[in-house]
Amino acid sequence: MTCTPGKPCEEGKKRRMAFAALGILAIIFILLSMLSFLDSRGQVTPDTVSYGAHDAVEGKRVFQAYNCMGCHTMLGNGAYFGPDLTNVYEQAGPAWLAAFLPSAGGWPTSAAVSVHLQDPAQLAASGSSDMDAYLKRYPGAAERVQRRGGGTTFMPNLPLTKEQVGQLIAFFKYTSEMNTEGWPPKPRVDGLKSPLATPFPIIGVANAAEATGGATAGVAATASLDPATHGEQVVKEFACTACHSLDRSKLVGPGWGGLYGSQVTLADGSTVVADDAFLAESIRAPDAKIVAGHVAGTMPSYATLLDQAQVDAIVAYIRTLPGDGQ
Repeated sequence: MTCTPGKPCEEGKKRRMAFAALGILAIIFILLSMLSFLDSRGQVTPDTVSYGAHDAVEGKRVFQAYNCMGCHTMLGNGAYFGPDLTNVYEQAGPAWLAAFLPSAGGWPTSAAVSVHLQDPAQLAASGSSDMDAYLKRYPGAAERVQRRGGGTTFMPNLPLTKEQVGQLIAFFKYTSEMNTEGWPPKPRVDGLKSPLATPFPIIGVANAAEATGGATAGVAATASLDPATHGEQVVKEFACTACHSLDRSKLVGPGWGGLYGSQVTLADGSTVVADDAFLAESIRAPDAKIVAGHVAGTMPSYATLLDQAQVDAIVAYIRTLPGDGQ
């Protein structure tokens, strides 16, 4: 390109300005590239977050392996079929997640959450001394338990191990500690018209009975049920099937199908009959006799959570379960 005859030639000046702008952009690009290799500048990173013996990096791998973002969003990415999970740890806390993740097809009840608060590690992680303190600290758990506890969800039950559940909780703890600058935004809600937004009738009745000292009425209601039916209700309330299948398949704990009356091999090589006494002891003091292939300390004690009638009812329910894989 040449200059027009008779006019001032500014080609060189324009070329110098273009090279100068290109040089400035190149310097900015190099500086930003260098900054990307520095530490997080105060932002939390997954390798620094843990939940008990579990770290967030492994939890992220579990999250990706099950393609959780196919239904959920995380930091604005993913699908919108399920709720955003960015701040679920901060909202619902570790005990609620520990109760929900192994049996995600149903919303945990307060009883199911309280089971996990028997674990000293859970108490330390949640910073709560009891169930009331926990629900006060994590209002999202209180809302979920009151509004949906005992109901069903659209989420399938995933074959998560106890180790994977802990890893996922560590990952959710990490995402809750991130500085997301306000994400996810709080929606503006004009009324709560969805059926899921209103308490279940049974929840309302239970709360009213508790407020008026109506615990005796609840005992009378369950007394009218046959033991096996009562046991099935207790099993659902305490989410026992999160760890025990109703057939012979092994989950976290032994399967219950055909268990009653069978010969059970223990970790020390001895055998015992799975009768009423054995099953009741396994509920109250699960580490008294460890079944072969399982580890002590996995199941919490229900001695302070269940009364005699509830324990007997669970045993009666297990007695009815067939062992033919149904």
